[in-house]
Amino acid sequence: MSNRNIHFFWITAILAIYLLIPSWCFAQEQAPRFSIRDTNGRIFSLSDYGKKTVLLIFSTTWCPSCRTELPHFKQIYQTYSQRGLEMAYIDIQESRDKVARFAAKYQLPYRILLDEKGDVASAYGIMGVPAMILIKDGVVVTRNYRLVDGTLQKLFSK
Repeated sequence: MSNRNIHFFWITAILAIYLLIPSWCFAQEQAPRFSIRDTNGRIFSLSDYGKKTVLLIFSTTWCPSCRTELPHFKQIYQTYSQRGLEMAYIDIQESRDKVARFAAKYQLPYRILLDEKGDVASAYGIMGVPAMILIKDGVVVTRNYRLVDGTLQKLFSK
């Protein structure tokens, strides 16, 4: 086997292990605290949600994948908000008017926050959208988009 094939094998194996191991097996990080305004001008502070489970969805109005995922986000809200999940949709670096029109057009049921300078996205290491961060008791439970649904089922199955 050539060096190139060996490197490819190890990279593939490590990536597969990372994707298959549940996120709770990795060291969990404290969720960065932040306070930003929503589209109605009210302040949202993560610290106000202390022991609650919070799902942050990072997005933009111009992202086609984000629009495609809106029914999924609404389904999560419909399924878990009555059980105590707090959801916040964080729009990155766009105007309040543009985001408010977008939220009204798509009838988004959760709180819409404005990360006008991108500071919150930066604090969470967001590299692309859509992105989801699930927080419980002030700790990031998962930032793996594919694991959010399963993790929510486990957290709210009780």
